[in-house]
Amino acid sequence: MTEALFLFDPTSDDAHIQSDELHSGWNITLPQSVRRHAIQVMRLGRGDELELSDGKGLRIQARIENEQSGVVKIISVGKEDRPVLRLALIQALAKGGHDEQAIDMATQIGADAIVPWQSARSIARWKEGRTDRKWAQTLQSATEQSRRSWLPELADHVSSKQIVAICQRANVHGDVVIVLHQDATETWSQIEDAVNDMAARSLADARPRTVSVVVGPEGGISDEEIGMFRDAGAKCCVLGSNILRASCAGAVALSLLSRTLGRWS
Repeated sequence: MTEALFLFDPTSDDAHIQSDELHSGWNITLPQSVRRHAIQVMRLGRGDELELSDGKGLRIQARIENEQSGVVKIISVGKEDRPVLRLALIQALAKGGHDEQAIDMATQIGADAIVPWQSARSIARWKEGRTDRKWAQTLQSATEQSRRSWLPELADHVSSKQIVAICQRANVHGDVVIVLHQDATETWSQIEDAVNDMAARSLADARPRTVSVVVGPEGGISDEEIGMFRDAGAKCCVLGSNILRASCAGAVALSLLSRTLGRWS
């Protein structure tokens, strides 16, 4: 059985963990938040194993020695590289928690970055100190659920004009931006060809590259926005004949891209 994974900040005062303590055979004390979740909520006890990660590739496998004090013994310490070919979800704000559902699934699938988008048709509004906190909590929970050692980066929320700038930068750097739109004429097979070309270039010049998927709100992306994004170099694509919810479309596209990029066998 795969051990439960918990994210923590090894530099925080609560963690009481120094970098030179991260060696197999050494004992460390779990941060209070991890101890509460692992021992009080999940009922892990002496002899049970778990994993710890800083969300930046660090992966520590440990075994609980004393559940009362939260002391665990390190079994192994590893560092996972960040993917060279990265996936980003540019998700429009959506009502009813559909946007949070979208980024939850995207994180479990393997998105490396999440970009909140205040689109023209978004009913929900971005609220600093509230929405960003909820999205960050969603990303952390989904990262732990999927046992990932890399926490997706949560970018600042953007406007449609800022997405145009993202598309323009993608053209310069050799990245790909895909806009999901029900009236688009470009097919997914054409998108895969472009992504495979990007992957080949990345392999040839050893440069990281990103595939970004843009998903609109419940009311869809406006014609004006579609025109702006297409003119800036984005590829507009329809996934199929079924119209997917804002909470589902990004997850489907990211799943297909994960297969194309070889993340999934």
